Parts: sequence; C-alpha cells; structure tokens
Amino acid sequence: MSHTAAPADERLRRWRLVLGGAAAEGTGRALSGTDAAMDAALAALYDSRDGRDGRDGGGERRGGLGGSAPSVARWLGDIRSYFPSSVVQVMQRDAIDRLGLAALLLEPEMLEAVEPDIHLVGTLLSLNKALPETTRETARAVVRKVVADLEARLATRTRATVTGALDRTARISRPRHRDIDWDRTLRANLKHYLPEHRTVVPERLIGHGRASRAVRKEVVLCIDQSGSMAASVVYASVFGAVLASLQAVATRLVVFDTAVVDLTDALDDPVDVLFGTRLGGGTDINRALAYCQSRITRPADTVVVLISDLYEGGIRDEMLKRVAAMKASGVQFVALLALSDEGAPAYDRDHAAALAALGAPAFACTPDLFPEVMAAALEKRPLPIPDTA
Repeated sequence: MSHTAAPADERLRRWRLVLGGAAAEGTGRALSGTDAAMDAALAALYDSRDGRDGRDGGGERRGGLGGSAPSVARWLGDIRSYFPSSVVQVMQRDAIDRLGLAALLLEPEMLEAVEPDIHLVGTLLSLNKALPETTRETARAVVRKVVADLEARLATRTRATVTGALDRTARISRPRHRDIDWDRTLRANLKHYLPEHRTVVPERLIGHGRASRAVRKEVVLCIDQSGSMAASVVYASVFGAVLASLQAVATRLVVFDTAVVDLTDALDDPVDVLFGTRLGGGTDINRALAYCQSRITRPADTVVVLISDLYEGGIRDEMLKRVAAMKASGVQFVALLALSDEGAPAYDRDHAAALAALGAPAFACTPDLFPEVMAAALEKRPLPIPDTA
C-alpha cells in the first residue's frame, strides 16, 4: 500500500482492486507494480476465466488457478507476500470452496505453501482417510502448528479458571489458619464490624480444603464430528488435552457420528485425537449420550458437555430422556451448539428448545468463554450464556 497517495486516490485504488477491472467497473484506474500483482492474485480466485470480458454468460464470477499444482503453489506464495495472514486464511478458505483446492492438499508441496489455520485443519481432517503416506506427516505438522498456537492461547487461562473453580468447590467452614480465604471470610463477616476497634470479628471462617491428590470431578466431552462441526472438534480436542492435564479432573473425550469412538486414551496428544476423528457422516446423539451415561460413576461430581448442532438422526425422545435422567441423577449437563469463534451454525431449534425445557439451554460458545462455562458447571452455578445465544 502506498503511504504517500492522496486519500481520494487511495480510495480509488482500493475500489479498483475490489471491482476487478471489468469494462463497466468505472474507476478508470490503471494498476502497476505490486498493485498489478495483487490484482492478478485476486483475479485468479475471484474473476472468471472464460476468455471473454471477465464474466461468464450468466454474470457469475468464478476463478481459476489452472490445473497444475505448480501454478497453485505459486499463487499461494504470492498471496502470502501481498496480504496479511488473516486475509490469506480467508482467501485459502475461498479457494478450497470455489476452486477445488482440497484435492491438491493431498500433495506435500501444497501443504508446505499454505498458511495454517483452524479451517485448514478442518479440511485436512475431512481428507484424513484420503491422505497418502507421502502427505500424512506434512499434514500432521500443519495440524500440530495450529494446535500448539491454540494451546499457547488457551491453556494457561483454562487451567487457572478451572483450578480456581475446583478449589472453591473444596472450601471448608473450619479451615486451618493457612487455608483461610481471608477475602471471603471478611466479606462474610462485615456485619460483625466493630467501629470502636476498627476491625471485623469473624464468627465464621471460610477457607479452601487442602489440595487433594484424588480426582474430585469428572468431565465428559461428547463431540459431534459431522462436517459442520470441524472447528468445534479442533477446539474441543485442545481443551480436552488441557483438562486431562489437571490431576483433580478425570476427563473423557468421545466423538460421534452414527458410531461412537472413545478417544480418551489419546488425550495426551490432541493431534492424535484429531486424526482419530472422521469429519462428515450422519448423527446419532442418543447413541453417543447412552455411551457417555454408561461411563458415569459419580453423577453428582460429573459434568457432561455435548457439542452438537442437534440435528439428531437417532431416536429423539430417547435422547431427551437420557438428558433428563442424567440431570435428575445430579449430572451437570451443558449443551453447546458450537465451540468456535464463528458463533452458532445452523442447528435444530426444536431440539434446542426441548433441551432448554429440561434446564439445559443450548448456546454457541467461543473458545475464550469456554473456561468460564466449565468453571460455572463445576461449581453448579448458572452458566454464563451469551446474550446472542
């Protein structure tokens, strides 16, 4: 971008890049140098390639990068040179959707050229079974980089928030001196303030129980692996690994479509978890919940988190009965329509309403909010449901 261009000229330049230079675009602005190269990279993806005036007969814009992997590799390198990472990720996503780039991701040189992000991971996971051995290790390296970035962003806060919730659930009313929570004790005894002595006389002490090496809570993450839930699967796998690292939490991770797969044994490596999934296929929530229910040994100390768009292909009434039975036994049941930054996908509103009627409102949750949701569930207090839910 030119920093010396006048504001009006800069606006014209931007409009020219957006409109693509078709005969009727009206800017009359010529491009040269880097601007021309940027325009060519945009045109390869967003303009038609029918050899006429930049539009096909129906007026629909469509792109084309040619049939060869080298031309795509060059294009991927170009967009990384001309655009910031966030824009590159959007353009890659559009290329996968519009130009069939997914097939070329089966080649190692393509994977080495792309900008890793969570949506690319979702695409790779959907191609998992088709990945040749020559590409598999490169694909794992791409996924591992994204997972490492997510862990760096989310792990510390998640551990701190969840550990704090576990500590609060272990509070005792007759603590030893070193275990007294002075802040909560003072607030609980303000009515016993003695003005003449300018002090509070605590009649009731509040404290934390000494940390126990025993498991205090159980968490079951039950994740829909249908195609629309790709980002949620990635985030849930990372959170599952973080929760599994906490000694006081027994974490189970279950993924499902019409079959149910327990990936708990792979939780020490979320990349192994992700390559154990198979995105796409049908959905049988009832079957998945039946499996999770069979593994619960301490209902009053268990949180079940269902992450699904709720399009049930199994037995609807049985699914709702299972949720009601788990809640009646003391299980804290959380229903998330998505665990991602994109908000709620299309979802079954009738099923969401039925869950809400059982006291389990379904809502979309961002990764940044998830630690607070888990803390609230562990402490058995109202969930921090976003206003947009």
